[in-house]
Amino acid sequence: MVDVAKNGVQKESASVEEKGLNRGLSNRHIQFIALGGAIGSGLFMGAGKTISVSGTSIIFTYMLIGIVLFFVMRAMGELLLSNLEYKTFADFCSDYLGPWAGFFIGWSYWLTWVVAATADSVVIGGYFQYWFPDLPAWGPALIILGLLLTLNFLTVRMFGELEFWFSLVKVIAVISLIIVGLVLISISFVSPTGVTASFNHLVDRNAFLPFGVSGFFAGFQIAIFSFAGIEMIGATAAEAKDPHKTLPKAINAVPIRVMIFYVLSLICIISVSSWYAVSADKSPFVQLFLLTGLPVAAGLINLVVTTSAISAANSGIFCTSRTLYGLADADQAPSAFKAVTRRRVPGSSLLFSCLCISGGTAMLIFIPSVMTVFTIVSTIASVLLIFIWSLVLIAYLVYRKQRPDLHRISTFKMPFGIPLSYVSLLFFVFVMALLALEPDTLSALYFMPLWFGWLSIAYFVKYRKASDAKPKFHDADYGLDAGTN
Repeated sequence: MVDVAKNGVQKESASVEEKGLNRGLSNRHIQFIALGGAIGSGLFMGAGKTISVSGTSIIFTYMLIGIVLFFVMRAMGELLLSNLEYKTFADFCSDYLGPWAGFFIGWSYWLTWVVAATADSVVIGGYFQYWFPDLPAWGPALIILGLLLTLNFLTVRMFGELEFWFSLVKVIAVISLIIVGLVLISISFVSPTGVTASFNHLVDRNAFLPFGVSGFFAGFQIAIFSFAGIEMIGATAAEAKDPHKTLPKAINAVPIRVMIFYVLSLICIISVSSWYAVSADKSPFVQLFLLTGLPVAAGLINLVVTTSAISAANSGIFCTSRTLYGLADADQAPSAFKAVTRRRVPGSSLLFSCLCISGGTAMLIFIPSVMTVFTIVSTIASVLLIFIWSLVLIAYLVYRKQRPDLHRISTFKMPFGIPLSYVSLLFFVFVMALLALEPDTLSALYFMPLWFGWLSIAYFVKYRKASDAKPKFHDADYGLDAGTN
């Protein structure tokens, strides 16, 4: 059984290489690609707004979202490893929910990362204004996008190495903030504004719900967006070495690490400056170091958070190009997007995705407020992510009903899979209801019917026949994880 399974894995790897993609990403690469997407603008820029509206209750918000998304990741991991022909979560959604699901989730995920990379590009322009206040934010944002496009035309392994070092910088930045924050708290540092650093700020009067329940609810939008990227492990499955070892390690480690980084960072920021002193439209990381009276350190941190935004945009560009390539490979997008370069990079998909991101970033020309544009695009990304994560859970529930034999032999089972899937789905319904309560997030909900209406027309008019005719994934490849772990 073991030998047969291993031979199956080798054949699957070979077939992927023949199609143009190769398994050139190690566990180290995959974990940091996911970290690169998830630890970015949502934390370094968006945390300021979430703290200013939610107070210390935002810590609970991040913990709650992190736990729910860990369940989503475990469901995704069990499904991906139940059949090594699954290259992304769009594949198993198509298999269990029907070809329409693969089409909808694939295109929605592509748009998610177009929008998310746009959000990261927007804040890159905002960070540059720290050094050059009179410089239009769209200028450096578009220049950086051009540079990232060039880098992504390199080999997959080269991309993995670059993203590893990009992400390492931001992880060091988060750890540095936590250490500096703890030191300032331990010496009871007094800021120029007269605030003494102390953990007592976490329990200050009215700190937990400064604006009542409505303020607590308002923090969910950017908090959800902040976790965008952890599901990238699924998008990189087709290019992972030894997925049965790599993916479980990455899935188990990344969500926990992200949640720890976010929670500890928020605790330190609030403890040093108190929630009411945090500016909604500036990076709280840079603000914290400005409070120390060391502008050089603040400038250095601004450089680091700029690098982090570049890293997050880089991860988004990677994901959009691979998603579009997968759609074309499944005959759910124009065949031109199946083209790969001599270095086996999906060049046409990469170029088209970057053009769309550039178009979104150009909104800064007409709306010069970085935070306004960031809020608009991050809300759209949040709604799309909730849709995608929900489809993953629904596919998992169908999988448990249709293939109990695969669940029984799986060595990477989702704990309490069925009840926790329903709980997570109810949580997402709750968050969607919250988004409808806020004017700035409600506008994104108005966009969603247009998007799904266009997808419906495109699917039923052009792609339905091709998708329905495409054979399902081979049943013989199911259960490979039982023999390779």
